[in-house]
Amino acid sequence: MPGLREVEEWIRRNSVEWLDLQFTDLAGTLHHVTVSASMATAEAMERGFGKLDGSSVKGFKTIEESDLVLKPVPGTQALLPWFKGVARVICAVYDTGGERRFERDPRYAAERVEGFLREQGYSVRVSAEVEFFVFDRVEVRLEPGYAMYRIASREAPWGDHGGVFMRPKEGYYPAPPKDKTFAVRLEAARILEEYFGVEVEVTHHEVASAGQGEINIRYSGLVDMGDRIQTLKLVVRNVAASHGMVATFMPKPVYGDNGSGMHVHVSLWDASGTRNLFYDPDDEYAELSQLARYFIGGLLEHGRALSALVSPTVNSYKRLVPGYEAPVYLVWSRANRSAAVRVPVYHRGDWRGKRIEYRPPDPSANPYLALAAIVLAGLDGVRRKIDPGDPVDENVYKMSPERRRQLGIRELPRSLDEALDELESDNEWLRPLFPRSLLEAYIELKREEARRVSSYVSPAEVYYYIDV
Repeated sequence: MPGLREVEEWIRRNSVEWLDLQFTDLAGTLHHVTVSASMATAEAMERGFGKLDGSSVKGFKTIEESDLVLKPVPGTQALLPWFKGVARVICAVYDTGGERRFERDPRYAAERVEGFLREQGYSVRVSAEVEFFVFDRVEVRLEPGYAMYRIASREAPWGDHGGVFMRPKEGYYPAPPKDKTFAVRLEAARILEEYFGVEVEVTHHEVASAGQGEINIRYSGLVDMGDRIQTLKLVVRNVAASHGMVATFMPKPVYGDNGSGMHVHVSLWDASGTRNLFYDPDDEYAELSQLARYFIGGLLEHGRALSALVSPTVNSYKRLVPGYEAPVYLVWSRANRSAAVRVPVYHRGDWRGKRIEYRPPDPSANPYLALAAIVLAGLDGVRRKIDPGDPVDENVYKMSPERRRQLGIRELPRSLDEALDELESDNEWLRPLFPRSLLEAYIELKREEARRVSSYVSPAEVYYYIDV
């Protein structure tokens, strides 16, 4: 209870009137319920708040036994700058009765993986490059059997741009006044650091012309990085709304331009966190250790199944197409952005920064499940000593199909259904840290999502097929 006692004192010291209890569902959506701060004693927080109907949360519970309990996690409390007297705290989800953790709580899966790493004598550093779009306006119409939407961006040629705009794929690093969402990103970065203690390393405009941005979070542990990504999404959405704009982490909202990824950087360290196990100064190619190569081998071996967790929407697979800096092929390389696994080599001798970058994930992923699964896939490669093969330093997009066959290059799935098929047939490497009930509920949830979304007729289908 010492940690919870400190939370109680923090609430009183900061004159908090309302405590926002936040948790994440199986699909990755952040939820909240708000209680009076007068209820937030250390004893009450240890017992947990019985405020959650699990049958109304995606992937959690059925209606006949739906009572779940939320228990605040010490250290995650923070003031919400857009609501006076309100603080948030991230919660662990407990099962009916409040005595044991709920298996389908995605944060619990990440906690278990982090604990397993400690048992194996490892620690892990992960970071994320989170991309998103900021639009002036989004209009969506969903009618029986038919869906359409419109967006307006002051940066795109069709937007209200005042004569200053960017053409498709001209959005990388433009200076103001072209970068019209600069203020949104800066304000979000300031709030992340000042209120939430999330260190932002870089923020910039991304390649797409229609208000695409990126915020890079400094590395942290597995669970903490999941918390940070959820916090980033919360902050960016609220800051954009305060500017009368709409932020979206949808992977591919704009046809003909780049989509949004969430490139994940990973390195394994010893248990003390003082030695980077991915670094080998004697490796001439990329100063990469054999352990790191085995880790890459695991990512490539399980990459197709992993897609169901890191690229988890129907829309994700409209991003994963050639020509838009999104990976399609399961190869590895250094400094090659057409590869699924990239080894950054900005400087030689940088033992602290030696890491691998996994490029398929996008920001629609549940960060707890995605990060945990990436680490488990890599660890399976280490355990089984899976050779990743030779690196591919060519632009894989421009290879002929025959050349790719000769090199034995596999592709990522082309649809969510295909990715779910792969996960169903290749998931032993996730168990037992991902319980069967979690995996089954996740697959069922995503199958239904794919069926529902795919059943709607799109404007493009009408355009191309109305006169057949």
